Amino acid sequence: MPIQRITPEADERVKRRALLAVFITIFVSLVGFGIVIPLLPFYAQRFKASELQIGLLFASFSVAQLVAAPILGDWSDRWGRRPVLILSLLGSAASFVMLALAPNLFWLFLSRLLDGFTGGNITTARAYIADISPPERRARNFGLIGAAFGLGFILGPALGGGLASFGLAVPAWAAAAISLLAAAYAFVALPETAHLVPAKRPSPWREMPDTLTRSPAARLLWMNFILWLGFSVYQTTFPLFVAMRFGLGPREIGYILAVVGLVGALSQVALVGRVVHALGEQRTLLVGLLLNIIGLSGAAFTHALPMFYLLVGIASVGGALALPSVVSLISRSATDAEQGRIQGVSGSLESLARILAPISGNGALKYSDALPYAAAAGLLALGALLALSVRPAAKPSPPTMD
Repeated sequence: MPIQRITPEADERVKRRALLAVFITIFVSLVGFGIVIPLLPFYAQRFKASELQIGLLFASFSVAQLVAAPILGDWSDRWGRRPVLILSLLGSAASFVMLALAPNLFWLFLSRLLDGFTGGNITTARAYIADISPPERRARNFGLIGAAFGLGFILGPALGGGLASFGLAVPAWAAAAISLLAAAYAFVALPETAHLVPAKRPSPWREMPDTLTRSPAARLLWMNFILWLGFSVYQTTFPLFVAMRFGLGPREIGYILAVVGLVGALSQVALVGRVVHALGEQRTLLVGLLLNIIGLSGAAFTHALPMFYLLVGIASVGGALALPSVVSLISRSATDAEQGRIQGVSGSLESLARILAPISGNGALKYSDALPYAAAAGLLALGALLALSVRPAAKPSPPTMD
């Protein structure tokens, strides 16, 4: 059976089916990912892992993704988005099987490294959306992918917690099955996109310095890194912050995070398209950053729990507006043949932010419980200053094929 290919000019029903297929693919894969993540510390403790080793176990995924994301993005430009998405899902399934069967801590680390090396589903999905979406709808469609990501993380931990009552290996087997299901669905339902691919070009890592300094996307990529660093500081310090300031326990923290994730996901579905249509991507990005700065600055200093909930909700809505907007701006700065590569570089920087944020944010709690949130607000203010200097670029001309 030949693989269907679609373009931004394809019939709207075809594009809606493709968008639904990539949404379901990402949602299902993130459910599997979310099932396992909260249980990793308990897996590691079975092998007498120290707190430092548990921290390194979490970081290993992001380190592997940092290395692999530009390569997977480049592969998706050369060979297509669909095979790379399927490969990433199969890699996740294999990593979860390794996790379920791991006889020691070494194999536990190998399972996380494999998942990180093959985990190109989000950045490849972004390139896929850029392929099939006209510029005026990209931010809205990127918001749908963000919503799939958020909803998967809400449902996944809840399923993982329930399945863990049958044994720690059960959630890992369930995650493997869910990832295989997502891969099978992508194989059957996900069409390939049509995009131009140069016959030969240098390694994405060799071109990385030029991409981050001279390319049309350079300033946007650094701005995205700053935003992810700020967002990640806030997210990774949240449990310790609320425990220190408000005395909340794991159950209450889990409920709050689930509600925050739901608010963010619903905002990406319901608000992003409307606000971008009214204001444009750059102004929507600035509005989102302003809401984040207000929310995190206030949360850093309030000692009233109801006010804290309100301020965190404001920050969650701000993030839901800002992130799809900056991803859409990045996609506009790349040619059709470079979408995967640019999104891969963006994903690599996001992984770097997720490595640095837990170290710096949780370390700052030693000096003041307000410092991580205040620092995150400051980083987002720096991102807003960069956003003010960005002018949305016209679609670049594709490179000539000699």
